Amino acid sequence: MATNTSDIRSTLNNLIETLKDGEEGFRTSAEKVKDSALRSQFMNFASQRQRFASDLQGMVARIGGEPETSGSASGAMHRGWMNLKAALAGNDDHAILEEAERGEDAAVKSYRDALSKDLPSDIRNTVEQQYREIQNAHTQVRALRDGSQITGTATGGTTRTY
Repeated sequence: MATNTSDIRSTLNNLIETLKDGEEGFRTSAEKVKDSALRSQFMNFASQRQRFASDLQGMVARIGGEPETSGSASGAMHRGWMNLKAALAGNDDHAILEEAERGEDAAVKSYRDALSKDLPSDIRNTVEQQYREIQNAHTQVRALRDGSQITGTATGGTTRTY
C-alpha cells in the first residue's frame, strides 16, 4: 500500500493535471488542423482525457482530497509553444502532429511515474487501464505523425497519405 493517503492524492492530482493538459492540447490542436478526420480524432482524444480526469477526480474526492481541476503551468507553456509553432508553420498539420506527439510523450511518462508508486489495487487498476489507452493514443498520434504526408491542394485543402 502507498505510504499515506497524501501521497496517493498527490499522485492522482499529478495525473489529473497531465490529463487536463492533454485535453486542452488536443482541443487546441483540433481547432488548428485542416484535416477533418484528424480534427475528429483529436476531439475524441480530448474527450477521453476529460473522462479520465473526471474518474480520477472522483477517486481523489473519495479518499478525502481536493481534486485538481486544471492543467499545469508547463502544459500551458507547451500549448503556447504549440500555437506559436503552428502559426509559424501556417497551421501545418504535420507540425501540429509533432507537438501532439511530444505531449503524448509527457502523458506516458506521467503514467509510468504513477505506476511506479505503491497504489491501492482499485486505484492501480484504474490507472493501469487508463495507461493502456494513453499508450494506444500515443501510438496512434506517432503513426499519424510518421505516416502522414500532408500537402496543400489546389483548393487549399489537405491531402493525407498513410
